[in-house]
Amino acid sequence: MAKLIGIAVVVLIAGVLAFVATRPDTFLTTRTRQLDASPDAVYALINNFSLWRQWSPYENVDPNMEREYSGPAAGVGARYAYKGNRNIGVGRMEILESKPGERIDIRLEFIEPFAAVNQANFVLEPSGKGTRVTWNMSGPNTFMGKGMMAFGLMESFIGKQLEKGLTDLETAARAVDSKSTRSAQAEPLTASPAH
Repeated sequence: MAKLIGIAVVVLIAGVLAFVATRPDTFLTTRTRQLDASPDAVYALINNFSLWRQWSPYENVDPNMEREYSGPAAGVGARYAYKGNRNIGVGRMEILESKPGERIDIRLEFIEPFAAVNQANFVLEPSGKGTRVTWNMSGPNTFMGKGMMAFGLMESFIGKQLEKGLTDLETAARAVDSKSTRSAQAEPLTASPAH
């Protein structure tokens, strides 16, 4: 009886491994949200890595995370390296393409706890009085990634992070819009006449 149970377990494990191996070699996770904020404010917060602390779901995972910025402050060529605890790991990002108010494409390189090179892009569309933002993450699927995908964990895990990021991005962008409005209202409407 024990031998039959052992054989059944081996067959079951082999079946699961075979099923996992048939999963796609790449992954794509997408989330879209209508933000009650201007395209300019949204774009500025994504296009400058030093502003990600205001909205990115990854920025507060480790309060002692080390950050290093290089290249231009914003736009194509801007780079960001980070090193954190085991929950955040080590990696770097670089903006590859940046079109004001339209899109930003980013190369993500994970170094630890696992090595991978992925892509992220943000597509911005003016919509009503706000901005429709689509955040995509994609890349090659490791065997572990295929396993997570097979059981819906990849989509759920990454998707929840993207959803939180878009919610916090809206809050941060609304604050930028509000500050801009206050600054504009504080400026004198007409110059004082000279006497």
